[in-house]
This record gives sequence, C-alpha cells and structure tokens, in this order.
Amino acid sequence: MMKPITVRSLYGHVMHELGQRIVSGKVKPGEVLPREETLAESLQVSRTALREALKVLSAKGLIESRTGVGARVLEERHWNQLDADVLNWRCASMPTDDFVDKLVEMREIIEPAAAAAAARRRTAAQLAHIEEAYNAMDAAQTLDAWSEADLAFHDAVLQATGNELMQSLFSVIETAMGTFFTLSARNVSNFRYSLPYHQKVFEAIKRKQPEVARKTMQAMIADSHENLQRNRARARRKASA
Repeated sequence: MMKPITVRSLYGHVMHELGQRIVSGKVKPGEVLPREETLAESLQVSRTALREALKVLSAKGLIESRTGVGARVLEERHWNQLDADVLNWRCASMPTDDFVDKLVEMREIIEPAAAAAAARRRTAAQLAHIEEAYNAMDAAQTLDAWSEADLAFHDAVLQATGNELMQSLFSVIETAMGTFFTLSARNVSNFRYSLPYHQKVFEAIKRKQPEVARKTMQAMIADSHENLQRNRARARRKASA
C-alpha cells in the first residue's frame, strides 16, 4: 500500500524544485515568482505546502516576500552559501569554474591547517580511521569507490584535529567536497594518481610531523587544482577548434 503524501514531503519537494531553479540560474535575481495560486497550480501542490517551502527558501536567503509584491529572488550575496541544501543545489547543476575556484581557495585555507592539527593531536583511534580511509582509496577499483574513500579520508583528517568547529564544518561542506573530488578524479587518466599524496599525509600524521602534513596537503590541493585548470584549457581549445 502506498504511503500518503504529506504536506511536509510536498513542501520539501517544492522547496528543492524552486531552490534548484534559483541556484542554477533558471530564475534570476530580481525576478518575482508567480502569484501563489498560479505557482501552486503549476507545481501541483496546495498553497499550504507552497507557503511552507517559501518560508524555508526565505530563511536560506534565496527569496524575500513582500506584501503586495510577492516572493522576489535575492542576489547571490544574500544566500546562505554554507547551507547544505544550497550547496547541494549548486553541485546538482554542473559547478561553474568560479565555484570550483572558490572551493579550492576554501580548501587551501582549511585543510593544510587541519592536517597539521591532526598530526599534533590525533589519537590512535583517529589515526586508525585515517588509515582505513587510505586503504579504501588504495583498494578502489571504480571512480565512485575512490571518491567515497577520498571524502572519508579528508573527513577523518578533520575529525582528528580535536577541533569541534572544524569537525562540524565538514558535515556542512561534504556535498561540495565530494563533487570536487569526483571532478578532480574524473579529469585525469588515472583517478588514483593522487594516492601518493594521501599516503604522505597519512604518514606525516602518524609520525606527528605537523609541518610535513601541512605542506603535503597544500601540494595535494595545488596539484588537483592544476589538473582541473589543464582540463578546462583543453575543453576550451576543443570547443574553439
């Protein structure tokens, strides 16, 4: 027997549908969404479900509602960029070069410091989690398995920092990081090419060598970004040929 569709599941569906339209650029900043009754009818939901969805999108900074005007899409600078749904919507459409570059910049700021902190503070149990993720990367035979293990490796490093703020951060940016790792691995002939970098980071954390861990993580991120940039250049040359 099919479960009845609840207002909550409906508003969640509507929220994701409208959120993706806005974040992907199908609905531009400054545009006013159709009137409630029109929009509810086009989405085939009740006005109650629609209102709940609009409230959530407003809380995420994507829209604002004004009496007599309706719901207007806000400029990107107002969006809650670290909201998990907003990140999911950005990654659902092909990430722009600009978004990838900003993600790399964020990684450059956070991850080398995290690797150094992990080398100073990690426990034996935390080190075991890093090693487990590394071994999963080493054993990966498919891109999906590699990307999943890669994500687990970087998560384990952040968990080993002993800093609850860094630990919480990963749960927020997990989708974006996963997308980046998949893009990076997809754009090289051998998706396992960065395994030696991961091994060196693991060994530095194991030996409690903070500066070695920091510098190796910096080199890993820089190399990954350079590979993506080379792939962009090839794609542009191919498109213009």
